[in-house]
Amino acid sequence: MSLTLADVEKIAKLSRLSLSDEEKERHLTQLNGIFDLVAKMQSVNTDQVEPLSHPHDYAQRLREDVVTEPERREDYQAVAPQVENGLFIVPKVIE
Repeated sequence: MSLTLADVEKIAKLSRLSLSDEEKERHLTQLNGIFDLVAKMQSVNTDQVEPLSHPHDYAQRLREDVVTEPERREDYQAVAPQVENGLFIVPKVIE
């Protein structure tokens, strides 16, 4: 697949970009180079290639779920301006 200058102008218009003639030519060359690289990569035969290792193939070693810090809710709420039933009361922000 290769693009034309008209394609680059259409892409620039859709992207709301104002490109000079020199920039259009440069982008045309770069985009066609990208498409050539993709076509070259797709033409490679990978039938006999084993998939690479994937991190999700292994089980994660998880630590035990244990409480490691003491309960300090009362300490934190002691300095709060307003608390009710163990919850912080804050001013209404959204109407």
